[in-house]
Amino acid sequence: MKQERRRKHLRPSPPPGLELAMAPYKRDGAGGHEEIRELDDSELGAAAHASGRVPPWREQLTARGMVASLAVGAMYSVIVMKLVLTTGLVPTLNVSAALIAFVVLRGWTKALARLGVVARPFTRQENTVVQTCAVACYSIAVGGGFGSYLLALDKKAYEAAGEETVGNVPGSYKEPGIAWMTGFLLAVSFVGILALVPLRKIMIIDYKLTYPSGTATAVLINGFHTPHGDSMAKQQVNGFTKYFGISFFWSFFQWFFSGGDNCGFSQFPTFGLIAWKNSFFFDFSLTYVGAGMICSHLVNLSLLLGAILSWGVMWPLISDLEGDWYPSNIPESSMSSLQGYKAFICIALILGDGLYNFAKIIALTIKNLIEKSKLKNTKKEEDIPVLDDLHRNEVFVRDSLPTWLAYCGYIALSVLAVIAIPMMFHEMKWYYVVIAYVLAPALGFCNAYGAGLTDMNMAYNYGKVALFILAAWAGKDSGVVAGLVGCGLVKSLVSISADLMQDFKTGHLTLTSPRSMIIAQAIGTAMGCVIGPLTFLLFYKAFDIGNPEGPWKAPYALIYRNMAILGVEGFSALPLHCLQLCYGFFGFAVVANLMRDLFPAKYGRWVPLPMAMGVPFLVGASFAIDMCVGSLVVFIWHRFDRSKAAQMVPAVASGLICGDGLWIFPSALLALAKISPPLCMAFRSTH
Repeated sequence: MKQERRRKHLRPSPPPGLELAMAPYKRDGAGGHEEIRELDDSELGAAAHASGRVPPWREQLTARGMVASLAVGAMYSVIVMKLVLTTGLVPTLNVSAALIAFVVLRGWTKALARLGVVARPFTRQENTVVQTCAVACYSIAVGGGFGSYLLALDKKAYEAAGEETVGNVPGSYKEPGIAWMTGFLLAVSFVGILALVPLRKIMIIDYKLTYPSGTATAVLINGFHTPHGDSMAKQQVNGFTKYFGISFFWSFFQWFFSGGDNCGFSQFPTFGLIAWKNSFFFDFSLTYVGAGMICSHLVNLSLLLGAILSWGVMWPLISDLEGDWYPSNIPESSMSSLQGYKAFICIALILGDGLYNFAKIIALTIKNLIEKSKLKNTKKEEDIPVLDDLHRNEVFVRDSLPTWLAYCGYIALSVLAVIAIPMMFHEMKWYYVVIAYVLAPALGFCNAYGAGLTDMNMAYNYGKVALFILAAWAGKDSGVVAGLVGCGLVKSLVSISADLMQDFKTGHLTLTSPRSMIIAQAIGTAMGCVIGPLTFLLFYKAFDIGNPEGPWKAPYALIYRNMAILGVEGFSALPLHCLQLCYGFFGFAVVANLMRDLFPAKYGRWVPLPMAMGVPFLVGASFAIDMCVGSLVVFIWHRFDRSKAAQMVPAVASGLICGDGLWIFPSALLALAKISPPLCMAFRSTH
């Protein structure tokens, strides 16, 4: 008990962060976040030992597991690609990925048993390996830059930023292609796997970092492999399957009425035509209703507040100043017009929130490391690990990857990247890549340590810092491309390192070999480097990606392009009075975060999240309304049946997201085949 109290004393409560993914904390009835319950030693020991002996690492990696990982990873790559290319907001799907992996393999073993075929038992270790591989696969679709820094390199983003914009140099674009995108991802994605492998024992065993997402996944997997967990999993599977079917067939039904611009249920003027013109309507997207069920009430209400502030107040007011603040003879999509205010104010909110949390995590990391060094030589009786801890630690250390192999692999992959990346992008000098790879282990350690304390993966903020530095360093002619590529390089390095540490935490608690997890991570990453570009190009050719007036806005592509232009040209790229507005919103983001950290918890938890507020500034209000509908469903469900809601909300939400998201695949094939919906349901005023 003393040991547990001491751990809780040293562990800060994780702040609710939002970048491209939200941490999977359990929700309370009011929509706040409860900290994930850390199992005590007896519970973890009982769960981990329930299956008897720990299978060797070769038995944890199975052919059926890799096939299941490929299926789950490919399905989720399609789903998250839709989210990335519409709003850029992706909730965490790790829980549903673990559930589906469990269902697929448990169903496979039971089917073989009915046929009289003896199959190898499905263990928690194999479940962990499959979940790691599948998540690594679709994480490339989430974080590979398809909706941000890579898409910002294409000609549409170049034109959307304004061909006349100072700093947006003619020819500073590269059209998407399967060869170079796959090559780039292969060059940058594997180095992160090896960067921190020698430090895994320090992070997981010596420092005892919590890694809340990894712990939550371990609790889920350990729970599945118990008699009660099997029964609970069946209920979740039934809920997932039911709402997956409803969502898929609803999307199929909607398709018949969407044969034209502004047609279909997705353009239903729920609150009237005036509100519809300002993007305030419910668009019947079950994807974002499901996302709203997963995200906290605070995230959803912050999105709605940002939508009201921007589309309800600011953009109408700035539009009335056309001809005064910006020329009236240029299109609204020009960066010198209203679109410039939308993009740069959004960037100010994102940077204010990101830089504050970046500085906070760095300070917290340094403080915690100093405390650890002071306590290192004062080990007391209550610090002695119990038997279950010793067994978990022994399994975790036993199948280690040799340190020399990790170092040699890192150096070899770095040399390969130094040669390959400048060949793909002549603006990216070889010494830029060398500096990035020299600094990567230190940056990766800071990010992984911070993620272990707070569950916040700050990789995109490291990437943004690299973007500004390289854009300014490379100069006017090469700065935009060099900044975007350097952003992707640094982001991939530090993100994958933190993700792998989360997986190591899961493996530590489920008695899974780290060697099998590293191999699974590598296989999943290789799958993702191929599946991700293929999925993206299917969407890119089938839909009008990057059109600010359409549903496939891909807002972060324009945001990252304009950040690179800012890095090259400074504030001269901003429209009239935009700089003052940006100062105000940047300051608001910092003050809001300070209020969250300094106010008492009962007040601070109601302060809106600036990064969430910034997303609707470019995307519009409709998806925020969808997510608030999801939040309302969860709120009512908790009021009527709290225990049932806690168990079923993730499964139902995942079913809604997966059904609607998976319909995009046949929809894209129909669009490529030039088959259009037969009807157009549209609305107009009678006056």
